Amino acid sequence: MRIPNLFGVACVLATVPLAALRAQSGAAGVADSSPFRPLTLPAPNDVRTGSGRPGAHYWQQRASYRLNATLDPDKNEVRGRGAIHYVNRSPDALPYLWLFVEQNLCEPASITNLLNQPPLVFLGSTFDFSCQGFAGGGTLESMKIRGAEVKRTRYGTTLRVDLARPLAPGDSLDLEMGWHFNVPPQGGGRMGHDGPLYEIAQWYPRMVVYDDVRGWNHEPYIGAGEFYLEYGSFDVSLTVPAGYLVAATGELANPLQVLTAPQRARLALARRSDTAVAIVTAAEAGQAARTRPVTTGTMTWHFTAKNVRDFAFAAGPNFRWDASDYDGILIETFYRPKATGWVEANRMSREAIKYFSEQWYRYPYSHATTIEGPIEGMEYPMLTFVPASPSREELQWVVAHEFGHEWFPMIVGSNERLYPWMDEGFNTFIDLANAAKYFKGTAYGDSIEVHPLHLYADHAVPGNEQPLITKPTEVRDLFWGGYQKPALMMQTLRCEVLGPERFDAAFREYIRAWAFKHPTPADFFRMMRDASGMELDWFWRGWVFTTARLDQAIDSVATRRDGGTTIYLSNRGTMVLPAELAITFADGRITTVKLPVEMWNLGSSFAYRLPGTMHVTAVTLDPRKALPDINRANNSWPR
Repeated sequence: MRIPNLFGVACVLATVPLAALRAQSGAAGVADSSPFRPLTLPAPNDVRTGSGRPGAHYWQQRASYRLNATLDPDKNEVRGRGAIHYVNRSPDALPYLWLFVEQNLCEPASITNLLNQPPLVFLGSTFDFSCQGFAGGGTLESMKIRGAEVKRTRYGTTLRVDLARPLAPGDSLDLEMGWHFNVPPQGGGRMGHDGPLYEIAQWYPRMVVYDDVRGWNHEPYIGAGEFYLEYGSFDVSLTVPAGYLVAATGELANPLQVLTAPQRARLALARRSDTAVAIVTAAEAGQAARTRPVTTGTMTWHFTAKNVRDFAFAAGPNFRWDASDYDGILIETFYRPKATGWVEANRMSREAIKYFSEQWYRYPYSHATTIEGPIEGMEYPMLTFVPASPSREELQWVVAHEFGHEWFPMIVGSNERLYPWMDEGFNTFIDLANAAKYFKGTAYGDSIEVHPLHLYADHAVPGNEQPLITKPTEVRDLFWGGYQKPALMMQTLRCEVLGPERFDAAFREYIRAWAFKHPTPADFFRMMRDASGMELDWFWRGWVFTTARLDQAIDSVATRRDGGTTIYLSNRGTMVLPAELAITFADGRITTVKLPVEMWNLGSSFAYRLPGTMHVTAVTLDPRKALPDINRANNSWPR
């Protein structure tokens, strides 16, 4: 073979001006269109590392609360006083603070009341984030630092507090406050009351998160976006009518004062039982003389909690109360006697906490409590609100889904107001496997995990579908973009790209590394790459940042000169994924071949050279129908 004079060519090219070379080749104007090109992510640093882990200088603020509140059902009012101890762990001096005052969601001039947007419908459930005609709002009576009123300015559901001097790095302050508000029948779909039953949340001024990524994260609460909060401790005293039972975030600090001797004895028994023990029986529910130490006046319940990001409570006069134990965790269910289907809710709760703990990360708190009431479903640390559902399947789903939020975002504290796919989506993903396990052997249990894939055609509609990275307040189909599509994304990554063993180890590492911290999407992407050992930018681009669609096709099948078979495949869509082929031979034998995503490294066409010379009679792409392929008509040969 004659070898060309490469050195001579190089010398000639060296005399051509660089600009002329670019003009001749056009290379300077050619963008990298490969689906495998790197994502543009924030540069790693000593706060957030290139591995997706918190760095050596990771920091986050801390907000701890001391609160005293009174619930007055006669006035339908919550009145509170308290203080926030705020620690500035950032490297920045803070000239002002931001707080959320989210009871103003329903003031007459609020964004929510002015827009009066229609409710969101999630299959059979309706989430009304409007105020439903309720014109409420909170009254901030006072806010002081060292006894002096602070300068403050409110903008809807956010409040800016200007400091007399900046809060220096490492310093702290105590913000004292007093406030009151009337309780709405249903506040933005997430708190409210039904007659004498109260489910109270977003009830006190809460610190906005100040982080290293965006500074103050003060996006207003208008309904669809949930919460992003700092971790801290809580010391809360709640005064309610003496005939009421209270369930809340945190440990009950004064059981001798607020529980009867039989209730304390039954709780001790429940802590040793893996089946439900009635703390308040059906016969006792609503009878203050049998369930309360005193029946007139008021009673104060005292709760403390550590390393939580929020505090909620429920109070009512006619609860049934069941409890059991899982691994030292008290599982509690409070429900009204008319909610007869809730007898099974304690078992559903226990199995959910058990599954999530054993599969992903152990539940870190002392109790997991759920309340039956008017709220369609909402989560807070150690406490969830769940309605009386019409079927066992729906009740189990909502009970487990709200408890799944104890992991996302109560433990892994992502920003729900910007990235619902990181909490609702991750949670839906883990819920699917839990529901399949609970109902195993039934038609529902054996099909629930493919539910998101079956929804694809109805919801992934070109022109209407939006990227997962879209803020929840701007999402037209939040059921799909916040819940079901990210769950499908995680299932696809686990089952079709990485495999369960590889995925599970990486996802557990993500949860462990970011427990009680604030991860961003970039941290998650980097962690999954680092822990799994696979480049995944191509995957996140298709699923999170675009509305890419998959259309894998068999173009043709041909016999080679050596007697072997070549299967010509193409990727006709904008999403790339691995491919699976079911190949049928002349003798009736069928073999399955899994081709990794690297098959598309060189472009949208791939020729698979089948080893051997056995005659091929048929080929099917994605024979398990596991991928969201938009055109299955081109998935088989012969046509």
